[in-house]
Amino acid sequence: MTIEYEAVIGLETHIQLNTLTKIFCSCKADSWNDPPNTNICPVCTGLPGVLPVLNKAAVEKAMLLAAAMNAEIQPISYFDRKNYFYPDLPKGYQISQYNLPIARGGYLVFPMPDGTERKVTIHKMHLEEDAGKTKNDFGRRLIDFNRCGVPLVEMVTGPDLHSADEAAQYILRLRQLLRWIGVSEADMEKGHLRCDANVSIRPKGTSILNPKTEIKNVNSIVAIRESIQTEVQRQIREVQAGHPIESWTLEWDEESGILRKMRSKETEADYRYFREPDLLSLEIDEQWKNEVLSTLPELPLQRRARFVAQYGLPVYDADILTTERSLSEYYEAALSAYQGDPKRVSNWIINDLLRILNDLAISAVELKITPTYLAQIIRMVDDGTINNTTAKALLDKVQSSGKEPAAIVSEEGLAKVSDAEALERLIAQLITDNPEQVANYRKGKTGLLGWFVGQVMKQTQGKADAQLARSILEKYLAE
Repeated sequence: MTIEYEAVIGLETHIQLNTLTKIFCSCKADSWNDPPNTNICPVCTGLPGVLPVLNKAAVEKAMLLAAAMNAEIQPISYFDRKNYFYPDLPKGYQISQYNLPIARGGYLVFPMPDGTERKVTIHKMHLEEDAGKTKNDFGRRLIDFNRCGVPLVEMVTGPDLHSADEAAQYILRLRQLLRWIGVSEADMEKGHLRCDANVSIRPKGTSILNPKTEIKNVNSIVAIRESIQTEVQRQIREVQAGHPIESWTLEWDEESGILRKMRSKETEADYRYFREPDLLSLEIDEQWKNEVLSTLPELPLQRRARFVAQYGLPVYDADILTTERSLSEYYEAALSAYQGDPKRVSNWIINDLLRILNDLAISAVELKITPTYLAQIIRMVDDGTINNTTAKALLDKVQSSGKEPAAIVSEEGLAKVSDAEALERLIAQLITDNPEQVANYRKGKTGLLGWFVGQVMKQTQGKADAQLARSILEKYLAE
């Protein structure tokens, strides 16, 4: 009998908070485009005699994230020293939280593409400082300390995920949430969101937890899915061959699609945690907590559900419109200005506005096509002032100029040609100029009607009333 196995996956995510300065000093936090070792000071490089000072903004962003993850913010927490010796950790320890973190518990419920839901619990959420970066360069080891001291929130999930697809979807929804509440840019390419995956397998239907391996610092959604799938299949082969699973720390090579052993996996005892003597306990009273949490917006999955319930949108539309907070707010503002069918506004945003956003690589707040302008364009189509073709071109004209749509229509004479007499004159001349196509149409090639309509639209620069033109053409071609 063949045993069927399931994966047991827990994720450790390191989230870089988008504060202006580092967590314990006044150095600039974002050094992505800066030369190595230029945003450093005695505090973040661990020189003797210096004292860390906690960044209030980092605490407040961590509180927002804790609330968004349904975690319990602790009234008192403190920092610890986590000791390990890497070249890019100048102090020889990392200031982190261990026994009393800023938040406990929590969970995230998120939808899978097949419509089912998954719930991932949060085992621990704590604040800490980042280490530096090591780069191997033709036999040399180069160290950049710019990232030392950048504020991080580390979140450790329970072993609640059971496939690579579930793990990838969790990170996708977490990234969406981080950007939505404004606590992190969550750009995985820049290391703002890094993920370690703890992976084990067990016979399906059992609840045991077997030895696990850890895949370190995976930096894309695709890499998370592929590395976990690769490791699950490797563990199944090992178990079927009668080999034990060793608790290794693994590194994913995205180019080759290969997992490599880095070292044996550390345990908490290896880090020799002890209380950070240079920092006081962090105390969060109810007033401060309530002030911070009052800024928490409606969350993306809640807004997604509301768009379906309140506006009758399909789940597909609601999902796209809530990809980013600014896009969802744009939709509601446009709908308020339009005062019409919610699905019609959704269609214009998804089918036409997203093209402009993607082409220009901008967000909805940067559009010159304001929600009011979009509503005006849709109304002009509805009342027959312009046709769909003109309206789509008008979007680009408004975006490039910033002018009001009605003003552009007036200035450029874009209003729809609905004068029946003018269209009849144009069509009569068109039939006279194309006797071969007319003859073929009358012989039964009725598909040529579309060609004639196209010629009318071409000669009127897309401004003709297509339905009226079709009706006149049918009359003339039947004669």
